[in-house]
Amino acid sequence: MDLNTAYAFGKTVDMPYGEAEQKVREELAKEGFGVLTEIDVKKKFSEKLQKEFRNYIILGACNPPLAYEALSREVDLGTLLPCNVVVYTRDDGKTAVMAMDPVAALSMIGNPEMVEFAKKVEEKMRRVLSAL
Repeated sequence: MDLNTAYAFGKTVDMPYGEAEQKVREELAKEGFGVLTEIDVKKKFSEKLQKEFRNYIILGACNPPLAYEALSREVDLGTLLPCNVVVYTRDDGKTAVMAMDPVAALSMIGNPEMVEFAKKVEEKMRRVLSAL
């Protein structure tokens, strides 16, 4: 992954924005994730603020078996779900794909069992991004 923050990891992909978005959806499905929510940030900023913004979509992804397992262990974890993946056009015109780092997010809970669980989710997200 060539893009990393304290809370997310991702990469620059060699494909146009629309193609990258579609490929992300396909790869998420291969790992058992469905897209529960999606926010077209560019469109919303235009509608609500009359402001221009880059292509930017937030995909709220959920793997039902993993979500069930997590919520069964830690019911308030829903405040950190779903696993968000963003696709956006960078300033240089290239496309970036970023995923929330589940280990970073679930580490704040203070439950070591959840960190181990988060590692399973992270492996799946890294496979999604690696396939792009």
